[in-house]
This record gives sequence, structure tokens and C-alpha cells, in this order.
Amino acid sequence: MSTKPKPEDIAGGQALIEGVMMRHGNKIAAAVRRPDKEIVFQQRDYIPLTKRYKILGWMFVRGTITLFEMMIIGIKCLMFSAEVALSEEEKKPAGWEMYLSFVISFAVAIFFFIVVPAFFFTKIKFIISNLILLNILEGCVRLCIFLCFLGATLLIKDMRRTYMYHGAEHKTVFAWEQGRELTVDNVRAFSTRHPRCGTSFILFVMIVSILVFSLLGRPDFIHRVIYKILLLPVVAGISYEAIRFTGKYNHSKFVQLLSWPGLMLQKITTREPSDDQIEVAIAAMKKVI
Repeated sequence: MSTKPKPEDIAGGQALIEGVMMRHGNKIAAAVRRPDKEIVFQQRDYIPLTKRYKILGWMFVRGTITLFEMMIIGIKCLMFSAEVALSEEEKKPAGWEMYLSFVISFAVAIFFFIVVPAFFFTKIKFIISNLILLNILEGCVRLCIFLCFLGATLLIKDMRRTYMYHGAEHKTVFAWEQGRELTVDNVRAFSTRHPRCGTSFILFVMIVSILVFSLLGRPDFIHRVIYKILLLPVVAGISYEAIRFTGKYNHSKFVQLLSWPGLMLQKITTREPSDDQIEVAIAAMKKVI
């Protein structure tokens, strides 16, 4: 029987191409299954910036720093998984192609989740006088775009398989948090939906952004877009603290109520994994704990 970790002892990860990345403490490990079924690892020690520089670990600051770090780490792990998991007949993307893809994806996200809702806001701000209602409607537009995007990913076979690895990651983290021995049978019993998931984080971002952007008043379209981009670190910082709170106190009925929308959203981004996928997630977790 493994020892149950303390609530502040946090582990998490990310689904990869035919694999899972896990992070705990100062350790990061990616486990990826090759076409010949062997599991290959990439491990390294990494001290987060929030631990290296005290000021970056302050509440509401650490969220933006952690998010930025995890994006960089996630891209590197995705590049590793693509190199390992894809067969020789399949095209393996070069490093610059992965980074270019990330830049393009970020630009597209800014367009659809900031520019388009801001344009909608400027078109209706002369019709609706209530500022809170205006921001709620803008937030609804942002949420609809996000849900449409997630729904579209279910049409892609490779994404559905990645969502299975996402489920395996969550199950494994749950089992470790409960102090269970990390075996396939033990891990399989847990839920694929975790309150500290990135999907839930994005939903928190959308809710928090409604409150934060309400402080902007009624600027013109260009200024609203600029202000919203500048305020993204603020939104991310608040959302990060909210997601940590729900993960730490997930036994509270109030917290469960706060977490419920994000958990429902994970019905899209997680799927029940197969035993061999759980095995990969367990292998990654064992490298970092």
C-alpha cells in the first residue's frame, strides 16, 4: 500500500501522442508507447521558476508563470512523443514545425476567444446598458466558440485516442492521491474527470474573464482587444488559484458545486482508457514519485 500524499503535494500531467507526461515536485517524465509496444521514457529534473525566485511564487503571480512553463514543457514532451510513437512511414514533424504550429494555434485562439467576442461586445454595447449583462453575453459567445471547438475535436480519430490517454492520466493521479498501489486494476476503478484538469482551468478562465473584463467599461474595439490581452496574466493568475482551491478542497460540497461544470466539460476531453494506456500512465507516474 502506498502512502497517501498530503493535500499540498500535487502531481499532474498531460496526454501525449500515444503517451502521458507526469510532473511531481522537481521531476518530469514522459512515457510513450512505440509502434512495437515498448514503452520509452524521457526524464529530467526541473526546478520551477516559482521555486527558484520567491517573487514568482507569490499567489496570483505563480499561476501565469506556471502556465507559461507548462506550455513550454508540454511542447517539448509532444515533440518527444511524436518522434517515438509515429512509425517510419509517418511524417515526423521537425522541431520548428511544432513551434510554428503552437504560434499559429495561439494566434487563432486570440482571434476566436478575444477578437471575435470583443467585436460582438462593441456591436451590442449601444443596445444594452447593463455592463455586467454585456460581459456575460460576451462570455457566452466565447463559451459557445469553445464548445464548438471541443465538439469538433471528437470528429478526429487521433484526438479521441488522445482523450483516452487523458483519462488514463487522471485515473492514475487519482489513485496516487488516494494512496493506492499503482496497478492497472486499482487505477481503472477511479474517475477520468479530475477537478485540477486543464479543461476545468479553461472554464475558470472564461468565468473569471467576465468579472475582470467588466472593469474595462465600454472602450472601442481596438482598445478592448488590447486591454483584454494585457489582462490575460491577471485572469490566468486568479483562475490558477481557483483551480488549486477546488483540487485541494474537493471533498467540500461547495467546492464540488464549483467544480461540477468543469467536470461535465471533461466528458468531452477524457475517455475511458484501455489497460495498456493505463499502463503507460502508471509508468510515467512511477518515474516522478
